[in-house]
Amino acid sequence: MSEKNDGANRDAKRSARERLQAERDRQKTRDKRRRTILVAAAVAGVLGLAAVVGVIAANAGKDTDATAGPVSAPSGATGKDALAIQTGKSGAPSTLTVWEDFRCPACKSFEDAYRTVIHDLEAKGQLKVEYHLVTLIDNRMGGSGSLKAANAAACAQDAGKFSPYHDLLFANQPEEVDDAFGKNAKLLELAGSVEGLDTPEFRRCVEDGTHNAWVGKSYEAFRAGTFRGTPTVLLNGKDIFADQANPLTPQKLKEQVEAAAKGKATATPAAGAGVKEGARAGAGQGAKD
Repeated sequence: MSEKNDGANRDAKRSARERLQAERDRQKTRDKRRRTILVAAAVAGVLGLAAVVGVIAANAGKDTDATAGPVSAPSGATGKDALAIQTGKSGAPSTLTVWEDFRCPACKSFEDAYRTVIHDLEAKGQLKVEYHLVTLIDNRMGGSGSLKAANAAACAQDAGKFSPYHDLLFANQPEEVDDAFGKNAKLLELAGSVEGLDTPEFRRCVEDGTHNAWVGKSYEAFRAGTFRGTPTVLLNGKDIFADQANPLTPQKLKEQVEAAAKGKATATPAAGAGVKEGARAGAGQGAKD
């Protein structure tokens, strides 16, 4: 009898331990779910705050003294009021519009992630890029690095060296709180790494702030737009980051641009064939007459 009681006691203890373990497992699951919800809420809050900060910064006052004076657009500037610097072939079927600030860390992240794909598509004649340079960080944190770097990039455009100098500035971007680009000496030092850029004309353009007013006008256009912050990147007019849950990755950008180029290439021969056939028909009709 006592053996039966012992067995029953052991079963009861085992059952109690199992129930306790099951309850602990359920509690861990609840805790994990709660932590996930809290983290998600925190991330959403940070993104929301970033958006608010971007909007506030985008509407902050600009350095009117530094950008005063006549507007001198860089060579080959395009678009409304000649506020865009274009790279790639003008006849490319797709257009990427980029609003960015050389002091902006998020702009550097974009450039680092997308640069190779963009240059590859430009080289194939499938994509052209229209760069709009703004001074968001100067207006948010103080300093003049955004303005002076943008002016120097516009000076590089005058020399036909915008693309390599643009990439070099982002590759050497200082910490956001460090206004290193506010020193012309730093911008001229970097220019020495771009073959053929460090000329007396380029130095004079940088030192004189030749395109400062043009940069200021570009920032005014940015403020007048409905942009969240920098970088703002549009592919054929559509914000590639509008859908945060499904943003346009470098690979997706490549696929969409290549598809657009393929569609145009397919349509062009068809149109040409129509003209050719029409010409033959016309020639035949004329011969008959």
